[in-house]
Amino acid sequence: MENLYDIVIIGGGPAGLAAGIYGARAKMKTLILEKTKNGGQIVITHEVANYPGSVENASGPSLTARMVQQCDEFGAEIKRDGIVEVQLEGDIKVLKGESGTEYRTKAVIVAAGASPRKIGCPGEAEFTGKGVSYCATCDADFFEDFEVFVVGGGDSALEEAMYLTKFARKVTIVHRRQGFRCAKSIEEKARKNPKIEFLLDTVVEEIKGDGILESVVFKNTVTGETHEYFADEEDGTMGVFVFIGVIAQTDLYKGILDMDEQNYLLTDDHMRTNIPGVFAAGDCRQKPLRQVVTATADGAIAATQAEKYIEEHFAE
Repeated sequence: MENLYDIVIIGGGPAGLAAGIYGARAKMKTLILEKTKNGGQIVITHEVANYPGSVENASGPSLTARMVQQCDEFGAEIKRDGIVEVQLEGDIKVLKGESGTEYRTKAVIVAAGASPRKIGCPGEAEFTGKGVSYCATCDADFFEDFEVFVVGGGDSALEEAMYLTKFARKVTIVHRRQGFRCAKSIEEKARKNPKIEFLLDTVVEEIKGDGILESVVFKNTVTGETHEYFADEEDGTMGVFVFIGVIAQTDLYKGILDMDEQNYLLTDDHMRTNIPGVFAAGDCRQKPLRQVVTATADGAIAATQAEKYIEEHFAE
């Protein structure tokens, strides 16, 4: 059974990469499958200041690049492929990739992560990449000396708003209520920034333009009143950056793995799902805090528990 892996990890974000490091270091035949690019959501984050021990000016790309390097050093295999079908019952799990490849493994760690939540308003999809963005690090330089709006009220929204002030001449944070969901220290820092303004009790109702984003229709959540805001005539456009949460990438496992009402996978403290030999880690799992530090912890636990499972179930 040459093509039989000990552990196959679905997802190459911090949780999957940490699992890969721990799995390979334990001399398990370990494979990480990532359908896009390694690093997950953190790869688009400009600054990672709250990851313990991160060096000065640590960024998402630099942090995950080191994780990938560690996976290589310990012998974990990384392949570019997305999983489209799973057979998780039984001792040997079978995963089918977009490439047509079939992967057979003793244990599976689902570290599929989550993707940015959309506003869902008219014009959002049409102007994505033409004024609407979900990644400040990727697109901030396109809006140098322009005006931008940041939609959201959590840590990411305010942190990315502060990052955008390095480029935009004015940043307005749009939030549906008065209170923010972010750490108080982050809110205080944002409020002290002279380039940041706040538009509270407000949602984006529609995004408009002719080829590029030219105006945004806002709605007051208290009064119900709407108003349309137009880009400066000389600029011709502006930016709308959306940071309103994430959606678990778990559709593939519906009806197979237990989930909560928001489709996050349910595990115990050992990262075990309802199917023996199948574990979950990172942002796709139900948990109170979704950060790099908790994702890597999940991955480490999942891999060590997968190792124990394999030793118990496949003892010669």
